[in-house]
Amino acid sequence: MLQHNRRDFLKRAAAGGIAATFIISGTRASGRVIGANDRVRIAIAGINGRGQAHLQAYGEMKDVEIAYLVDPDSRLFASRSAAVQKLAGNTPQCVQDFRRVLDDKTLDAVSLVTPNHWHALLGIWACQAGKDVHVEKPCSHNVVEGRRLVEAARKYDRIVQHGTQRRSDPKWIQLTTDVRKGKFGKLLLAYAYANRPRESIGFRNPEKPPEGLDYNLWIGPAPMHPYRTNLVPYEWHWIWDFGNGEIGNLGTHQLDVARWAMPLDAAPKSVVSVGGRFGYQDQGQTPNTQLTVFDCGDVKLFCEQRGLVARKAVKVTVEFHTTEGVVKEGKFFPQGKDDGEPIPDAPAGGFADLGRLHFRNFIDCVRSRKREELNAEILEGHRSALLAHLGNISYRLGEEVPFHKHTNAFGGDQPAWELFEDMKRHLVDGQGLELAGTTYRLGRMLRFDAQTEKFVGDADADRMLARPYREPFAVPEQV
Repeated sequence: MLQHNRRDFLKRAAAGGIAATFIISGTRASGRVIGANDRVRIAIAGINGRGQAHLQAYGEMKDVEIAYLVDPDSRLFASRSAAVQKLAGNTPQCVQDFRRVLDDKTLDAVSLVTPNHWHALLGIWACQAGKDVHVEKPCSHNVVEGRRLVEAARKYDRIVQHGTQRRSDPKWIQLTTDVRKGKFGKLLLAYAYANRPRESIGFRNPEKPPEGLDYNLWIGPAPMHPYRTNLVPYEWHWIWDFGNGEIGNLGTHQLDVARWAMPLDAAPKSVVSVGGRFGYQDQGQTPNTQLTVFDCGDVKLFCEQRGLVARKAVKVTVEFHTTEGVVKEGKFFPQGKDDGEPIPDAPAGGFADLGRLHFRNFIDCVRSRKREELNAEILEGHRSALLAHLGNISYRLGEEVPFHKHTNAFGGDQPAWELFEDMKRHLVDGQGLELAGTTYRLGRMLRFDAQTEKFVGDADADRMLARPYREPFAVPEQV
C-alpha cells in the first residue's frame, strides 16, 4: 500500500537511537473492505482522561474490537488493557508510538484523544494509511492544519468524525433545526457559554520525565518544553503551544451548537476577543475569563468563558435570541414575557454525555461508507474549531489596557457592551477584583474571509493561522 516499509525503518531508527521522520506517500489509501459479520478493528490513541470514555463506548459494542491502545505513557497500559479485557473480552496491543499501528492492514479506524497539538497530524497520518478517524474536539491546534485534515479526508476518501457529540443527540438535532428554520422567529444573536471552575495551576519546577513516559513523543509537533507536573497530563490546555484555552475546550462544543443553528451560509466576517487571566498568578497562559464577539452577517455570535466561578455557578449552554423571543433553558420566552413556554423534548444544558450515540454513528458510517450520514463530519468540525482559533488570535494580538480606559472595541454593538459590563461585575462582585489597578487584554478587531480562510489586510494575524513544527512531527503542506 505504501512506497516504503515504515516498520523496518522505525526499527532501524529506534536501534540507532534517532527519531524517525514519518512520511506517507504514493498510492491512494483505501482501507480494507469490512464484511457484515466482521468487527471494526480500532485503535484508541490517548487513554488518559477522556480516552477512557472512548474505551467504554467502543468496548460496549459487539461489532467493534479495540485492537490497540496507544499512549506515550506506558504506565497506563496495564490498567487500561485490563479494562478492555473486562469489558470486551480481548487484550489489545499496547504501543507508545502511534506510527506503529498504521502498518496493520487489518486496522480499520483510529479514535484520537490526545492533547490538541497532536489531533490534526495524527488524523492526517491515519487518512494517508487508509484508516477512518474519530478525532476529539478541537480537531486542530490552528486553522491551517484543520483545513489540511479536511483535505486528507477528501483525498483518501475517509470517514472522519469530529468529537462534538451533541450532533448525534436527537434533542439537539431537533432544537437546532427548529431555530435554523425560524420556528421561534429569525435568529439574531447566539450566546455560547462555557463557565466552569478553573483553578490556578501554580508554579512547578522542571524535572526529569517519569520512567515509562516517552516525553519526546508527548511533545511531538510542539516546541520542546521541560517536563513539569502542571503541564502533563492535563494542564497543557492552558499553555498556548499545546492547548487552546477554554474557548478551544468546552467552548468548541458550544460554538458548534450555536453555528449549527445558524443559517447554512453563516460564516465569521469579523472577530474581537477580550479578557485575561485574573485572580491568581501561575504558569498558565490562556485567559481564564474571555469574551469573544463574532459578526456572522445576519447573526451575531457571543462566546463567554469564566473560570473564576463556583461550582454552583457552572453555565455550559447555548441561548438563542430571535425576532420573537429567547430560547434558553429548555423554554421559549416570547418578547415581553417573563414566563417561558416549555419546549417539548428540549435538550438540557450542561456538560455533554459520554457520547455513545456519536460513537455508534461513527462505527455505522465506517461500515456503510456513507459520509452523508456522518454526524459532525470533519468539515463541520473544522468550521466550528476555526471559530475558537479566530477568537484566540484576536486575543493574542491584543494589548493590555486599564479597565478604566474607554475603548471602542464593540462599536455600537449594545449586547456586546452589556456582556463586557457583566464580565466586569463578575470580576468585582464575584471575585473581589479591584478594577482600578487592573488591566485586561483588548484583542485586535480582525476581519476574516471565510472562503479563503485568511484575514483581510492583517499579515500578523495571517501568520498565526499556522505554526512551525518540530521535526519529524510536521503537518505536511501537501497531504
